[in-house]
Amino acid sequence: MKQFPGFSHGINLGGWLSQCDHTKERYDNFIKESDIEKIKSWGLDHIRVPVDYDLVEEKDGTYKEDGFSYIQKAIDWAGKYGLNMVLDLHKTFGYSFDNGEQEAGFFENEKYQERFYKLWEQFAERFGKYEDRLAFELLNEVTKKEYCDIWNRVSTECIKRIRKYAPTIKILLGGYYNNSIVALKDICAPYDENVVYNFHCYEPLIFTHQGAAWIDTMDNSFRMPFDSTYRQYDENAFAQLGNRPEELKVADPDKKLGIEYFEQYMEEAVRVAEERNVALYCGEYGVINLATPEDALKWYQAIGACFNKYNIGRAAWSYKEMDFGLVDPYMDAVRDDILKMM
Repeated sequence: MKQFPGFSHGINLGGWLSQCDHTKERYDNFIKESDIEKIKSWGLDHIRVPVDYDLVEEKDGTYKEDGFSYIQKAIDWAGKYGLNMVLDLHKTFGYSFDNGEQEAGFFENEKYQERFYKLWEQFAERFGKYEDRLAFELLNEVTKKEYCDIWNRVSTECIKRIRKYAPTIKILLGGYYNNSIVALKDICAPYDENVVYNFHCYEPLIFTHQGAAWIDTMDNSFRMPFDSTYRQYDENAFAQLGNRPEELKVADPDKKLGIEYFEQYMEEAVRVAEERNVALYCGEYGVINLATPEDALKWYQAIGACFNKYNIGRAAWSYKEMDFGLVDPYMDAVRDDILKMM
């Protein structure tokens, strides 16, 4: 399968320039140069930096030069420590994966789409010169499957616009159901040889998001160990999420979940990538801090072995806080072992 060199082992800087209160205090203090130095010392090769449009745009679309300077700072820090970087547009005007952001209209409104294109032209014009160590991710987590055709049209036009300024920069493209791996087959054929198919993996969701307060159906006190049977995963998912995941169907439901689950889960995506000669990249994966660190380690070991088997690049969610922080003290006992699998 085609590779994505330089973006094999990474981590997200969630909550810095995205999913935050968008204050100078936050921008200046949540992530510092010492954090980038630490990430380098962990042996990783890249960072994924989510940004919201709020960082660089006023509500009326006027650009904020100060906002662009923080992206430049991230690029400069990454360069200083020999790290590559993914610039991820986590929220655009009129759309966010998070309903709580109250952004709406992007997929129905061509004016909002034009604003999206122009923002990416700004990014490409300003940062395209770093294409040897920077990649662009067009939009984080398209939600509804009904957006698929529109998103294929919009993403193609956006890539075309970017190519005027950054002819060969790597561009990451994900699909519906929040960058679900099942959506990859419905993403349009790669625009050119420098498009990478991107997915997120928090599967099984009932384990990685156990007790998550932002899932409406979830009992916040719910916990489960990683070493559970397929039957237990299925029953818990139905009780807490209201569904029975297709990917949990196996011949022996009393077998404990392991690497075979992830191999089965990624099988079709690998086939699609090989057929279209496109690299695969997992831009987010991780375990909520309500799971025990020891169970989180088991999950990272299983999914990491699968990523290694298929040579899939990835970036864990997330470096700090955000309910998934790997640098946070509660992960001290297992962090070194997790880093070996990242």
